[in-house]
Amino acid sequence: MFCLAKKSHFWLYVIAAVASLGGLLSGFDMGVISGALLFINAEWTMTPLEQGWLVSSAIVGSVIGAASNGVLADVYGRKKVIIATALIFTTGSLFCAVAPNIQLLIVSRILIGIAVGMVSFAVPLYLSEIAPQKIRGMLVSLFQLAITAGILFSYLINRIFANADYNWRWMLGSGLLPALILLVGISFLGDTPRWLISKKREQEARDIFEKIEPGCDAETHIKEIKDTLGNSKKNSEFSFQKWMFMPVFVGVGIMFVQICTGINTIIYYTPTIFQIAGFDSKIGALYATIGIGLVNFAMTIVAIAFTDRLGRKPLLYIGLWGMLASLITLGASFAYADVLGDTRKWIAIASVVVYIASFAMSLGPVGWIMISEIMPLKIRGFAMSAATVANFGFNFIVVLSFLPMINSIGKAQTFWIFAGITVLSMLFVYFFVPETKGISLEKIEKNWQKGLSARKF
Repeated sequence: MFCLAKKSHFWLYVIAAVASLGGLLSGFDMGVISGALLFINAEWTMTPLEQGWLVSSAIVGSVIGAASNGVLADVYGRKKVIIATALIFTTGSLFCAVAPNIQLLIVSRILIGIAVGMVSFAVPLYLSEIAPQKIRGMLVSLFQLAITAGILFSYLINRIFANADYNWRWMLGSGLLPALILLVGISFLGDTPRWLISKKREQEARDIFEKIEPGCDAETHIKEIKDTLGNSKKNSEFSFQKWMFMPVFVGVGIMFVQICTGINTIIYYTPTIFQIAGFDSKIGALYATIGIGLVNFAMTIVAIAFTDRLGRKPLLYIGLWGMLASLITLGASFAYADVLGDTRKWIAIASVVVYIASFAMSLGPVGWIMISEIMPLKIRGFAMSAATVANFGFNFIVVLSFLPMINSIGKAQTFWIFAGITVLSMLFVYFFVPETKGISLEKIEKNWQKGLSARKF
């Protein structure tokens, strides 16, 4: 789509870095509740199901935010949706900090979830639409890197305020910081060329092309996008365009693989898992969690380095095999706890480290890259919104059911179920997920129109 001119790409990387900060919001919310939950539960005693509702309430909001976001992004633009996200997250963080009871805390987390749902859709879409195809994987991966940075930041915040008065209130209220950073940064950016052209604002699109890719032929790129939009308009009735079913199906499937292999049971409940595994101290569990956050962040950088070199599918296979091995081992550490004794907690830590490392270098960034690449331009807002809704829908089910499953069928069996889903996920990737490395968004769309199978892309 774009060419990589020899001149400076400084503004392209600035724009991508600022927009990807939206991932900080999503990551912060995931990580902060894991530590705060230990102290909220000490103040307001809750059942496992009530704890599950508190954690997953943000996911309910995320479904709402993602569901409404597709139409809003197509009508008002990607930038305005990201600005709205930052404002909503700021408000929700303040409400969480002063919540007088569990009911209002849950409502406040739903509000935060709306922002997370919006940003999880809008930022990958924004990044994919400004990125040259040769480095598109790397730039979209910045969103996942920001998520891991947000998770790590939240783990550090949890430890900083662990011994403070009103500790969990300070933890949740600190979400104000990443929200303000995003709000200030995104206010100085323009919208994506593809959206501007769809609204007949070609001069603005031309200016952005020339800013992010100096020396490239902006007119050729504008014509290519207009041709793609024109072809979509000829078949404007979505229900009759059968070829669109497959990319949406694959996008939703990727979200199933990303979530239902168990990642957010680890992210949301890491301190809880470590306490179950034998860490008696809350502070000790939080320190172990910080280590997990560092691994998550570091391995996402590895993914950024290799996603445009190795390709999307090789990284998915490597990650899924690592996740499978670690889930089986983690389950075994609980199944044979009596035999293992104190060694169990170290096996649990090692298993979680391998699991997080495997996810961070594969499904974490590649999942968002894929759904931002494979959706048809004319319905990209709607289709990515649908995939993001599916992501949070799966997330809600997994997170809400995790603690009740542990208490009903057992710890080992719970993790082995996720291992079984991982095996099914490998088959899905092999048969349905195309390799999109180095292929322009317009070419990917044409391949879907031709009815090519995933292995013939």
